Amino acid sequence: MTKSELIAQLTQENPHLRQPDIEAIVATIFDEIIAALARGDRVELRGFGAFSAKQRDARTGRNPRTGAAVTVDGKAVPYFKPGKELRERVNASAAPAAKPAADKPAADKPATRGAGKGS
Repeated sequence: MTKSELIAQLTQENPHLRQPDIEAIVATIFDEIIAALARGDRVELRGFGAFSAKQRDARTGRNPRTGAAVTVDGKAVPYFKPGKELRERVNASAAPAAKPAADKPAADKPATRGAGKGS
């Protein structure tokens, strides 16, 4: 789902709110999460998950084209840990598909190929 699809769905589910207002709400929420992560804070949304910034140490990498050693600076990367409710709902909707019936091996089944009308 894209940001515009999220806004369209929220607009449809909340006809009492104007679309520009919903756009402003969604943008404000995302901007605040980004600002908190930039400050080094953790953002926790109960039942959904937690956003945080993890620090990666500096390291020596390789240029894939030349194979030369390259110094990669340390940096902070965003990290998301899903909450318990989110994990449970995702796992419930991803129920395992039904396995095909394991009757007899294909060699034991009668051949139906070539048997058309009038055969």
